[in-house]
Order: sequence, then structure tokens, then C-alpha cells
Amino acid sequence: MRRRGNGGARRPARLRVSTLPDAVRARLVALGSDVLGALPAGDVPGVLRPVARFAAAKRARLGGSSIASALDTEAGFRRRVYEAAAAADPALAKALGEGTAPAAADPVDVAVMAYLLRPDGWEGMVETAASSVRRGDDEARLSREAATAERLREQLEAARASARELRTTMRTEIDRLKAENTMLRRRVQETRERLSEARQQEQDEQEQAGRELTDARAALRAAEVEARRLRTRLADAEAALEAARRSGRAERGLGTARLALLLDTLGEAAAGLRRELALPASTLAPADTVEAAVPGDPLAGGGVGRARAVHEPGYLDELLALPRVHLIVDGYNVTKTAWPTMPLDAQRARLGQGLAAVAARTGSEVTLVFDGADVTVPPPVAAPGIRVRFSPTGQTADELIRRMVRAEPEGRPVVVVSSDREVAEGVRRPGVRSVESVALIGLLTR
Repeated sequence: MRRRGNGGARRPARLRVSTLPDAVRARLVALGSDVLGALPAGDVPGVLRPVARFAAAKRARLGGSSIASALDTEAGFRRRVYEAAAAADPALAKALGEGTAPAAADPVDVAVMAYLLRPDGWEGMVETAASSVRRGDDEARLSREAATAERLREQLEAARASARELRTTMRTEIDRLKAENTMLRRRVQETRERLSEARQQEQDEQEQAGRELTDARAALRAAEVEARRLRTRLADAEAALEAARRSGRAERGLGTARLALLLDTLGEAAAGLRRELALPASTLAPADTVEAAVPGDPLAGGGVGRARAVHEPGYLDELLALPRVHLIVDGYNVTKTAWPTMPLDAQRARLGQGLAAVAARTGSEVTLVFDGADVTVPPPVAAPGIRVRFSPTGQTADELIRRMVRAEPEGRPVVVVSSDREVAEGVRRPGVRSVESVALIGLLTR
């Protein structure tokens, strides 16, 4: 049997890890790094003690040169590494110990194991395996270079095809740009012609405007003359009117006296008729006869002559100055316009308080109507001095308002506040006026 083991102890080794192929050198350094991490601190070679403190991930990467140097010079460390390699591949270690290298073995494994074991002729074994690795590396490199060359040829052909396509596209684009340039030149020429025409037209219009200004100044002077003449006639007419007023005052005084006498006579006759018929005093108003729900009670189950400026508060104020006027307000139509973000109870309270102030100031009869379709018991509303009603079950506030208007005697002034066109059309009759909600809102807030 051939003598194995520490063959390198008899003579210095000519092969060093740094001269081996990259794959062999990387395998040796990786094995040395693994063994170094498992060695007791006392068995670590002195050159490797700084490397041994590295983390496992850094040991082979940062301490590779130190591990390779220790494998060259430290026989004990090299044997530890050999033992670890032999434990991983005992068949290859046995064959190399007998002086033969298996033909089917990986050249890298053979070179690593022969370098670590160093039997007789180990340098030749390493050189042979290294040559095989180099040939494999050369073949792989040639294969990669051939693939790279083929890929470059394909890229060159693609670049040439792309260049040809780009030249074709550029020629087409150049032709298009030439045509567009020709069209733009034609448009510029047309624009210049239109600009010249516009300037000529502007000059003509300025001349025409000058002539019209001259005519207007002449007409103004004539109008001033006519105005002076009319002012003279107006002064004469005012003098004649003042004379007529003086003569008419005496006649109006006589008519006023006659009318006062007639009214006194009618009043006395009405009072005598009331005494004769013995009519009792009554506080019942026509609107009280209309079926509706009173706040706090469970539910049982409302003509507009469009006038001027129905949205102005001043118009509503003039209507409320009429004698015995009845103001009917579509409650939610007003509150949801004026205070849409407030809760419904706050809307009702604010409108009721505002209408109470209006009733106190004008002496008008005021009825505030709310839709009671969504409530079982109408909630109380703080509105002293006015009538508050909710529509009964099965009716809307619009219908309740129309019924209240129909209950009023013809000839009594009635004012309905609602922006709902159907309500305005539904209460149309002589003596009834419809006012927009914004008019009441303006009256309440001013």
C-alpha cells in the first residue's frame, strides 16, 4: 500500500492554494472556514485567530487569504480540514490514499482532497485535476463567449433592422413635415391676407364711427334744445296742477265729511242690529274651523294672486299692514330654506318665536302650519300669540293650507308664505296673496 498522510512534511510543497484554479481555491477556503468555526480556541493557528472571530458569513469572504495561507503552511490545520472533507466523501479519500483517482470523480473534489491528503504523487494529481478544471473552465468560457457572440450577432441584426425601420420612419416623417410646412406657409399667407382685410375693415369702421359720432353730437345738441323747451312746458303744467289742487281740496273736504257721516250711520246700524239679534261675542276665527292637529295632541288622521316683488320683505310688510289680515306660513318650506343645517325642533322654535314677534308688531292673525306625516304626537312649539297646526294623518301641510284659505270669507285679506308653486296655485282666489319664503326670512332677520 502506498504511504498516505502528511507527505508534504518530507519536502516543501511547490503548489500553493493561490496558484490553484478559482473553483479549487474557493472549495478549500470554504472547507477551511467551516473547520475554523468549529475548532477550540487553543487549536486555532495564530495566523487565523483574527479571522476566527469573524461571523460565519464573513469568515470565508474577508479571511479567505489568511485561510489559504494557513492551509499552505499549517499541517495540523490542513489535516483537520482533510478529516472534514474525508468525512463528507470517504470513498474519494480512500481511493486517493491508495494512490489512484477515480475517473468519474469531480476534478475539483480530486484536487481538493489530494491537496489536503498529500499522498505520494499528490502534486501530479492536483495538477492533473487542476488542468481538467481549467479545461472545463475554458470550455465553459468558450461556450459563454460563443453564446455571447451569437447574442451580439442577433442584437446587431436587430439593430440593423431597427435602423432600416427607423430610416423608413424618418423618411416618412420628413415627407410629412415637408407637407405640413407647405400647408403652414399657405395658412400664414392666408392669415396675412385676412389681417390686411381686417385692418382695412377696422379703418373703414373707425371712419364710420367718426361720422356717427358727429351725427350723435348734433342730435345731442338738438335734444338739449328740446329738453329746455319741455322743461318750460313742465313748469307751466306744474303751476296749473297746483292751482287745480287748491281748487280740489275744498271739494275733497266736502266728500270726506259726507263719507264720515255715512260710515257713522252704518256703524250705528250694525250695532243696533247686533243688539236686536242678541249675537253673542265670539273669538272663533275661520281658520279654527279647519280640522288639524294641535301641538301636544295625537294626530287624527291648506288665491294666490302673483304680485310684484313677491320675494322682497318690504312687500310682505306692506301686506301685513292691511286690516284684519291673516298670515298663513308653510313652516318647513321656510325653515329648510333659512336654517337647513339646524335640527327640526330648533327650526320650528326659531320660526315660531320670529312669527310671534311679527304678530305682536303688526297685530295680524298668524297661523304656522307644519307637515305632520312623520309624527304621531305633534311636538310643542314655543310661539306665543300665534296659531300652530300640524297636518293630520293622510294629509300634507299643503292641503291643510288650502283648506284654511277656503275657510276664510271672500274679501278678507289672506297672505300665504311658501315658495312651493303648487301651494301658490292651490290657494289662488280674490283677496289672497302669495309671498316667497325669502321675503319672510328677510323680514325676520332685518
